[in-house]
Amino acid sequence: MAIPLLEYTPISQNQRVASLEIPGDEQPRTFSTDNILSATDLDVLIEAAYRQIFFHAFASDRERFLESQLRNGQITVRDFIRGLLLSNTYKRSFYDLNSNYRFVEQTVQRVLGRDVYNEREKIAWSIVVATKGIKGFVDDLLNSDEYLQAFGYDTVPYQRRRVLPGRVAGETPFNIKSPRYDSYHRAKLGFPQIIWQTTVRGFTPQEKKPTAGNPALFLDMAKSINARGNAPQQLSVQNIDIEKAVPYRRK
Repeated sequence: MAIPLLEYTPISQNQRVASLEIPGDEQPRTFSTDNILSATDLDVLIEAAYRQIFFHAFASDRERFLESQLRNGQITVRDFIRGLLLSNTYKRSFYDLNSNYRFVEQTVQRVLGRDVYNEREKIAWSIVVATKGIKGFVDDLLNSDEYLQAFGYDTVPYQRRRVLPGRVAGETPFNIKSPRYDSYHRAKLGFPQIIWQTTVRGFTPQEKKPTAGNPALFLDMAKSINARGNAPQQLSVQNIDIEKAVPYRRK
């Protein structure tokens, strides 16, 4: 018998505040089959779905059968998202390498387009994963009123209201905030690597780079010459033969 979803209290997040901004560059781009005009637009929508769920899909990670069904109108975008979440790639990359709590956090971010509200929500969805498995957890998310109201059947999920007008910096993207591997598995894989940290720390902004004619550009060249001067001779006056060393005019 599956335990029903525990109640949790939502908190104020950007996506829960009424939208008053005028559509512009700060608005996230939405991909929906409602405005598909060509096969190219459908290709762009499929790529957006892969970025949202996998962040990056290699050729071996692509679900060709699901893509074919979506192109032929046999399934909706919501069904396509469900297929990606239940694929071996998602299970191997997220479920197998993380705890249930972290798996819930990453899946909620990708499916509902928001952060989890609190630890109580993590616990509630983790119980669903433990009792119903991944399939039951994914179905409950996609059948929730929040998902249907935000994205419906034809829109690819996205991070809702990441950037607010009048604020310089928005929320951190999910793929940066919640990396695929947990700290334990990152350590096993050798992350972070020292050479990467050295490269980042050695970065010089464009405005601080020397311009043409700056002596700093020739410093490395001057060091590479490695010029050596002659050491001064240590001579004593007593060792000098004045008669032979001083030239004189012969008659």
